[in-house]
Amino acid sequence: MGTHLSGTVAEGLAFMQVIDGKKADSLSGERIDVRCPSDGKVFASIPASGAADVDRAVNAARRAFDEGPWGRMPAVERGRCLTRLFQLVDKNGEELAALESRDTGKPARQGKADVVATRRYYEFYGGAGDKIHGDTIPFLDGYTTLTLREPHGVVAGIIPWNYPLQIGARVIGAALAMGNTLVVKPAEDASLTALRIAELALEAEIPEGVLNVITGYGKDAGAALSAHPLVDYVTFTGSPATGTAIQQAAAVNNRGVTMELGGKSPQIVFEDADIEAALPVLVNAIIQNGGQTCSAGSRILLHRPIYEAVAKALADRFARLVAGPHQEDRDLGAMINPKQKERVEGYVAAAREAGIPVLAEGAIDPAAPSGGYYVKPALFGSVDPDAALAREEVFGPVLSLFPFDTEQDAIRLANDTDYGLVAGVWTKDGARQHRVAKRVRAGQVFVNGYGAGGGIELPFGGFKRSGHGREKGFEALYDMSATKTIVFNHG
Repeated sequence: MGTHLSGTVAEGLAFMQVIDGKKADSLSGERIDVRCPSDGKVFASIPASGAADVDRAVNAARRAFDEGPWGRMPAVERGRCLTRLFQLVDKNGEELAALESRDTGKPARQGKADVVATRRYYEFYGGAGDKIHGDTIPFLDGYTTLTLREPHGVVAGIIPWNYPLQIGARVIGAALAMGNTLVVKPAEDASLTALRIAELALEAEIPEGVLNVITGYGKDAGAALSAHPLVDYVTFTGSPATGTAIQQAAAVNNRGVTMELGGKSPQIVFEDADIEAALPVLVNAIIQNGGQTCSAGSRILLHRPIYEAVAKALADRFARLVAGPHQEDRDLGAMINPKQKERVEGYVAAAREAGIPVLAEGAIDPAAPSGGYYVKPALFGSVDPDAALAREEVFGPVLSLFPFDTEQDAIRLANDTDYGLVAGVWTKDGARQHRVAKRVRAGQVFVNGYGAGGGIELPFGGFKRSGHGREKGFEALYDMSATKTIVFNHG
């Protein structure tokens, strides 16, 4: 891993950002320690960039778009660049998976799964850019009218710490496929694989300045990037509060945004569901990545006739869950940082104090380092729909159960949050599948399943506080471009 980096410092590996095709430190020389969530120890450092560094990166992207070959390159050639990047991700997959797991604390198998999804993003978008076509529009006699899809220009991609490889790939792949140039700002808690991807992009012969990756704190680099006057479009994944601030900053320049802002996603289990098939999915949907997933299935709505039996079965599974170091590949890893650990523990403590029944609790591996940011998975039963556990995004391995009596009750409970990102419906009744899927207010609804291995081809985004715009699939290519209408008056 160290052979690709700029050298070593006392704390470990010194990663550099990539601006205009070159490795660069922050202009101030200030750096941020990188700690492994599994043990809390510093093992690397990244540049602590500020507004001046952002300006360098945005201007590089601007030049690459306005003056470089990228803006004139045929879509098929851009696709070939992304295909080469896919091949390099595949070639360096083991390194990327290990780096992702160490940087985020997620179990090794999840790091490997993230690489699989990342490869698929670049493969998909490598073949998709030349498949987006314009239209001809019937108009007045003597006129021919057509539309083109054109890139925005410079796109700012602000990506979160929970899935930096995957989310970085869905932003980079779609934006570059449509001919934009990019400045990517990963979260300061998990920047390492984004920096490595920037290096691989140069190896894939993506021209200098087309993909720039800078690191730094959100209040410094992130704020400067979202407000930069030369940025044409902003895409962000993270919390609603930060999303609001980014939208306000972009609005000063009247720039468009795509926002994916989390969820409080329900899974509705009816009495006729295949419970044995559902159980492992219900558990995995909340413990994957330690529950630090925007689409985590954090609420399970159970038909009252099966409530007790399913609650017991879930409790049995939760009691066997173990959190441990990423390299040990336990059921789940550590939280990303001490603040997130305290946040999750705070929700659990408040729920206990409120008298919400704790049906089961997992364990922390006794051999886990004491400095790691671990929390025990927790299962709560009969949660009040007005409780914080029912309404707020915990972003941890905390699952809440709710009984319901009728289909109408289930739909009402499912929709009774400020969010609307993902939902699951478990029933063998085909008519009910369609009714409920249509009435649940969510950007994605899975029937007799939940999640789709990354779902690269599937449009993804939410309603309400979950944000707006769509990522993944061909829909992302529309978000990453604008329609131009051309009218010919030929008499």
